Amino acid sequence: MRQSKLFIKTRKEAPADEVAKNAKLLIRAGFVDKLQSGVYTYLPLGLRVLKNIENIIREEMNLVNGQEVLMPTLHPKENWETTGRWKAMTDLYKVTDSSGRENALGPTHEEVVVPLVKQFVSSYRDLPFSVYQFQNKFRMELRAKSGILRGREFMMKDMYSFHRDPKEFSAYYETVKNAYKNIFDRVGIGAQTYLTFASGGTFSKYSHEFQAITTAGEDAIYICDKCCIAVNKEIIEDQKNSCPECGNKSLRAETAVEVGNIFDLKTKFSAPFGLTYKDESGVEQPVLMGCYGIGLGRVLGTIVEVLGDEKGLVWPKEIAPFMVHLVEIPSENPLVRKGAEKLYKDLVKKDVKVLWDDRDLRAGEKFADSDLIGIPLRVVVSEKTLAGKKFEVKERSSGKVSMLDGSQLLKKCVAS
Repeated sequence: MRQSKLFIKTRKEAPADEVAKNAKLLIRAGFVDKLQSGVYTYLPLGLRVLKNIENIIREEMNLVNGQEVLMPTLHPKENWETTGRWKAMTDLYKVTDSSGRENALGPTHEEVVVPLVKQFVSSYRDLPFSVYQFQNKFRMELRAKSGILRGREFMMKDMYSFHRDPKEFSAYYETVKNAYKNIFDRVGIGAQTYLTFASGGTFSKYSHEFQAITTAGEDAIYICDKCCIAVNKEIIEDQKNSCPECGNKSLRAETAVEVGNIFDLKTKFSAPFGLTYKDESGVEQPVLMGCYGIGLGRVLGTIVEVLGDEKGLVWPKEIAPFMVHLVEIPSENPLVRKGAEKLYKDLVKKDVKVLWDDRDLRAGEKFADSDLIGIPLRVVVSEKTLAGKKFEVKERSSGKVSMLDGSQLLKKCVAS
């Protein structure tokens, strides 16, 4: 893509009302635009990153036999009354149409997925299975102050699994737990993200969160470095300030943000809707459920908080909007444009995603924009590089600079 054709522009300053690092950098770099508090538009560059995160999650959910669906955002009041959450859920957006019909804008989808599944499950032979989706969620968030980390409208992956017995559920729960670890490794924050024990309420001893360490977070967690797990603030006293795995009492306190969660729902939602199955003996049995959520925007914002630096964004290769930022230094010599165009076409032929900065701007402005946008590799084409028959290549994450000829450059980009 030619950068001159992008309708968005970078900014030198972020809006004065933004305090979160993720929002400041994403807005300045032209990845998102703020419509109102807690509501953002994903612009072309930002959407590419969001879709890359989505594809990683999709791949991992497919590997644990999740089946993708897309459920409605508009939920009938009756479903929410069935579970008792129409009145109990305080952050539920409620809308009424001209006929007086009431609906909820879905903040989660248990009230939709269980009646859906009930149509297709009757026998033990129908279980187990899981379904997931990527869908906009709506929550009446009164503290929408952390950029895209805490929104009123946000994209989420939610998966629901359905099981015959606790043993079957537990095995699947552990499988998804490992899939989540893979996801956070692949998006670049695995080293900062801990499986965190949280209260399971009345349904189980524990639920689990995935918490990423960052000063932008609003959660307090206590890390056991022996087990590489954590305990959240709400249950640390119940745990007697010790690790639930090994009993270690030397826990390290950190500030973190929740980037994912997994829950044992047991029959909390299947029972109100009468979701059951007949076992081998023909006896009706309750269906057990689990749910597994990841907020895509929150993951994206956390990556910015964790990896962004004083110059701008720093994208891991697997989720970057482009792999190469081809920076052409304007020149009266027509060979510079020809050299940049040839390199661009050569990279595209190798399926390398390239953003070509073909704008008529000074080199300093282009380099500053390149650092702000945060694409993994910056490749400079100029009179100097053409004269030396080598390209200047800079790695955004490390700052390492090397001079490579055409074949070396193509090899490096393809390998990346």
